[in-house]
Amino acid sequence: MINRIIEFSMKNRWLILAIYAVLAVLGYWALVHTPIDAIPDLSENQVIVFTDWQGRSPQEVEDQITYPLTVNLQGLPHVRTVRSASAFGFSMVNVIFEDSVDIYFARTRVLERLSLAGSFLPAGVTPMMGPDATGVGQVFWYTVEGPYDSGTLHSIQDWFVKYQLNSVPGVAEVASVGGFVRQYQIDLDPIKLRAYNIPLQNIVSAVERSNNNVGAKVVEAGDTEEIVRGIGLVRSLKDIEEISLGAYNGTPVTLGNVASVQLGPEFRRGVLDKDGKETVGGVVVIRYGANAREVIEAVKQKISEIEPGLPAGVKIVPFYDRSILIDHAVDTLRHALVEELILVTLAHVLFLWHFRSILVVTIPLPLAVLGAFLFMKGAGISSNIM
Repeated sequence: MINRIIEFSMKNRWLILAIYAVLAVLGYWALVHTPIDAIPDLSENQVIVFTDWQGRSPQEVEDQITYPLTVNLQGLPHVRTVRSASAFGFSMVNVIFEDSVDIYFARTRVLERLSLAGSFLPAGVTPMMGPDATGVGQVFWYTVEGPYDSGTLHSIQDWFVKYQLNSVPGVAEVASVGGFVRQYQIDLDPIKLRAYNIPLQNIVSAVERSNNNVGAKVVEAGDTEEIVRGIGLVRSLKDIEEISLGAYNGTPVTLGNVASVQLGPEFRRGVLDKDGKETVGGVVVIRYGANAREVIEAVKQKISEIEPGLPAGVKIVPFYDRSILIDHAVDTLRHALVEELILVTLAHVLFLWHFRSILVVTIPLPLAVLGAFLFMKGAGISSNIM
């Protein structure tokens, strides 16, 4: 068999050379386009379902959210196991699929089952799927720094930086970390409520009604139509204080008469610390199968584009960048391959001492490496430190 292959190759030299060239070109293309990362992705093929139910104990969350979700998600096709955890105010369910299942097929099946969740979950509770990322998807961390309080910096991160970075191809999620979420806070005076005989539910309903825009039809004026609408969204503390609660002995009563209104931080359970100081930041999570190095470079480019639009003195400072580790890993691989090729070639020179024989043995070596990358590309395996 080997003799026939050698004989065929000798008689069809140009065909063999053409096949070699095609494989070399395809291998180089695979080398360039194979996703590169420093950390091997050993995480399971999973879909995370997160459900928020504020103020509830872990036992209530387990009985009314986690257990019903777990039972309903177990019946999905190709599910290997379902793991769950209940904590104060939230539930997390991990649906583990078989490794051969496409991640987006799995997410579609989970989404179909979650569309029925409203029939067995408490009113107002909506489960959400986690991002289409793996356990090693956190590739870039940054802080938002400037001469402002943590609430203002968190608002800049949430309403400007986060949305801009989410538009980068390959980014699954940009999560905000640290700082305070600003909110309007109403502190009621129970003595004044008792004096005016106003129940708590009336105040909740009044605030909900007063923070709403209302649409209507149109009014014809000559050859034009003017749209009629009622604008009622809250824009300041004064708008909340002037919300009407009714009348007491003929005197109008507003929310400011029975409560104090101020801006304050939302309840939180964690902080982001940098060099011993609390700060505000974000975490960039890449999609399943994305090229970490390319996504990080695109994120850096987007940051340089949006920085001129930030308020004066505000800047985005990276403090974890996996591309540095990736570059080091690639350099290590490159040096190792070059050194091995040189050593093998020298060994061939010493033992064969014949130029054409050296070429026959040495030239296939880089083709073998390129062929390995071609198979990796075809199998969807990323190039990493392993």
